[in-house]
Amino acid sequence: MLVIVTASSAVAQTRGGTLNVLVQPEPPTLMLGINQLGPVELVGSKIYQTLLTYDFDLKPQPVLAKSWTQSADGLTYSFTLQENVKWHDGKPFTADDVVFSTTKLLPETNPRARAILANVATVEAPDAHTVVFRLKQPFAPFLGAFVPSNMPMVPKHLYEGTDFRNNPANRTPIGTGPFKFAEWQRGEYIRLVRNPDYWKPGLPHLDEIYFRVLPDAAARAFALESQQVDVAGPDTIELFDIDRLLKLPHLEGTGRGSEFASPMSWIELNHRVKPLDDKRFRQALLHAIDRKVIVDTIWSGHARVPNGPIASAIRFHDADLKPLAFDPRRAEQLLDEMGLKRGADGTRVTLSLIPLPYGEAWKRMGEYIKQALGRVGIAVTLETMDPAAWVQRVSNWDYQMTVNRLQQFGDPAVGVARTYLSSNIRKGVMFNNTMGYSNARVDELFAKAGETVDDAARRALYREVQRVLADDVPVAWMIEIKTPTITNRKFRDVVTTALGVNDSFESARLAR
Repeated sequence: MLVIVTASSAVAQTRGGTLNVLVQPEPPTLMLGINQLGPVELVGSKIYQTLLTYDFDLKPQPVLAKSWTQSADGLTYSFTLQENVKWHDGKPFTADDVVFSTTKLLPETNPRARAILANVATVEAPDAHTVVFRLKQPFAPFLGAFVPSNMPMVPKHLYEGTDFRNNPANRTPIGTGPFKFAEWQRGEYIRLVRNPDYWKPGLPHLDEIYFRVLPDAAARAFALESQQVDVAGPDTIELFDIDRLLKLPHLEGTGRGSEFASPMSWIELNHRVKPLDDKRFRQALLHAIDRKVIVDTIWSGHARVPNGPIASAIRFHDADLKPLAFDPRRAEQLLDEMGLKRGADGTRVTLSLIPLPYGEAWKRMGEYIKQALGRVGIAVTLETMDPAAWVQRVSNWDYQMTVNRLQQFGDPAVGVARTYLSSNIRKGVMFNNTMGYSNARVDELFAKAGETVDDAARRALYREVQRVLADDVPVAWMIEIKTPTITNRKFRDVVTTALGVNDSFESARLAR
């Protein structure tokens, strides 16, 4: 007898199970519309949803929007919403929730959403399942903006007319996602349970997810090794433990799922401080540092050397651009040309460097940078501090050099331009142009590329801006980060999109 396995019978075979996931550090809240820190996104993306997600090629895929159209002039986007979607409290999700989220709550509480939505003139709901965005001017990456941390949909009936940041609903988040908030034992775990009324038939497969809080790095590695946890996303395991863990028969790793974020790390340079205002000095920094040593020795191969400001997985990356080579002699030449001669002790200039305050690898990276620059006569004093102090110092321009790490969010107009635009020189605001870099041509090129709809024209603009920036070296690009997600082999389909562990886990299942 021929047996046909239908979708429903396949679901029956894989239904159930508890997934244990590392979260580090413990999130301050789960309300993703209010806070976009990585741990909040990890947990909140299972509760809250947005209109789209993105495949590994960064092409948009349906979530709460089942289809969409774009006008030829790039000014109007119309989304048709899924039907029969409910909030976790049973209320219907409608176009009014999208209008409220994108015109009221997110522009007030979410800096990235505010910047994206500044391009929008109106958001209208012609009916309960249609939303129309009309833009002020073309904004090419608009369809790439709908990730959970940028555009989470929030329930209008719970937030309208309230103090968004202090709304009691923030403590018991209500979304439309495949998992519902169940409990939070501070310092131990956050527990989510299967949403029985989820709008996708047969999903999710899992019964529950525990997000385990383990502040100690050795304890996190042991939890994976001993199968107390099943998933460790990027940046939760120390780099020196990754290869050892991946040799264990019950664990596997994937580099997929980082395409949208494409995190890059660099030495951020305060151009208000001499000699950092001279591009010859900034070029000398790159020539003096062997970035392959950082990749191979400190990052254990889970990184690559960038050739400029746009990561290799991002559209419009210029693969033909040649990075400044490791060449200490050229570094010394440039420093000599500037008149920075070695003193009696061999020192040309002394500068301070604040390593990124997020673990052992960043500390080691700071120490290596100090050694490398010392060889060409640049003495470096390392300053250590906690994350809060680091943000305070850097955002208020009270630094000389620091190591930073930013995500690129799928498109240069969203995740790259913000670092270099002179309009983003805003004291007290982190993760923008804290260097004080200003180049009118760079501003012009980024502005044109963001407003241009044609891909070929955008590519030409981004090619030029990459070459200008590669010559100016506003920051000293160190590495593209490629740390894997590690999962227990008894689970499948944990990473299914370019968002990696920051997508919904609706398809994650036991490998029966």
